[in-house]
Amino acid sequence: MSSTTKNSYKSAFIFLTSLFFLWGFITVLVDPLIPRLKEVFEISYFESGLIQFAFFGAYLLLSIPAGFLLSKIGYKKGIILGLVIMGSGCLLFYPAASSRIFIVFLLAVFVLASGMTILQVAANPYVAALGSEEGASSRLNLSQAFNSLGTAIAPAVGAMFILSDKIKTGDEIEGLNSLQKEMYYAAEASNVQIPFVAIGLFTLVLAIIFVYVKLPKILQKAPKGGYLTLLEKPSLVMGAIGIFVYVGAEVAIGSYLTSYFVDMNLAEAIVNNPTMKSISEWIVSADLSTLDPKAIVGAFVTFYWSGAMIGRFIGAYLTKIIDPAKVLIGFAIGALLMIIISINTVGFISMWSILAVGLFNSIMFPTIFTLALGGLDDLKPQASGILCTMIVGGAVIPPLYGLLTDNIGFKTAFVLVLACYTYIMIYGFVKRRKKVVA
Repeated sequence: MSSTTKNSYKSAFIFLTSLFFLWGFITVLVDPLIPRLKEVFEISYFESGLIQFAFFGAYLLLSIPAGFLLSKIGYKKGIILGLVIMGSGCLLFYPAASSRIFIVFLLAVFVLASGMTILQVAANPYVAALGSEEGASSRLNLSQAFNSLGTAIAPAVGAMFILSDKIKTGDEIEGLNSLQKEMYYAAEASNVQIPFVAIGLFTLVLAIIFVYVKLPKILQKAPKGGYLTLLEKPSLVMGAIGIFVYVGAEVAIGSYLTSYFVDMNLAEAIVNNPTMKSISEWIVSADLSTLDPKAIVGAFVTFYWSGAMIGRFIGAYLTKIIDPAKVLIGFAIGALLMIIISINTVGFISMWSILAVGLFNSIMFPTIFTLALGGLDDLKPQASGILCTMIVGGAVIPPLYGLLTDNIGFKTAFVLVLACYTYIMIYGFVKRRKKVVA
């Protein structure tokens, strides 16, 4: 590879990595909407899980069409299109919050996720293709590390804005006079509008910047074969299922952590523990006495996503020197152990163990993704479409987890998540065995 090509690839990698940060931040900023809207609309855990259904449902409907589109227009135009749609979705949160209509929130979430779908279908295989196939897992883990940086920052922003105020019940609102109602609704709406509108405007500016960014052409020829051909490849199909269960498990945990901690009455324990109180106040930059219990415990969700960030930086190195399938096996076992500990303990031990799952989640998406793409060459846009379609696991598994929680409680419902990580461990063993045989 010439020095000019290397420099071109390096510049492209840097620009693409900024996108990973952006969509990681936005994905997790959607999580605080679940406990907030649950209180605003006085709905069940299952119904509040429809927020994630709308978000990840976009991946089901649009990933394969996005893969087909990218094979026609190229990665760069796909990235610009994705950014424009994302920005538009963020701006829709302004009328959604003003109207206080649940279906409008779902529409805003779906449009936002539609843009992110196109962006992910473009960016993941593009990063994987910026160099040798052997280094694909390492490169994608590094880019995903910055994705996790976004996910680590988002919970603090969510706690400061989306979860900071105390939501009044329907009866309490009825007790207000007209002026008080108007002031309450305006304040309630602004806590959602401010972060999403700011992100929307930034995203649209970023789309304009990408119009002028030069990205190297990766696709050299029209791909031969189609989706039916790809579905005949067992490694891709197993990898697609792996993406489904991984995203579903990660999002189910992340989405319900705040509610899980509230259910364990950890807010009071945090306030009464000087060290934990200091940590929470440092994250949200506020006196805990002014905050709702959701914000107090929700601040700690940042450690779940921070663990993923740290793990991906580590994973970028580990997957360079160790077979990625081996690394995947080890991290899946780690996640299983942490969940089992959380189920069988209480208090801060249960809290920190479930937060530690984020560290073990870290390398799973990029490693499964690149293992599944191995050897597909110019079919990667379509293969990426299939893999990104399976991100719909984030739409299916969290509501199921919520439904289980409504009926059997948080801890017992974790059995569903344990099954997901068990499959990922098995996929790692299958990929490792195939490599040894080869």
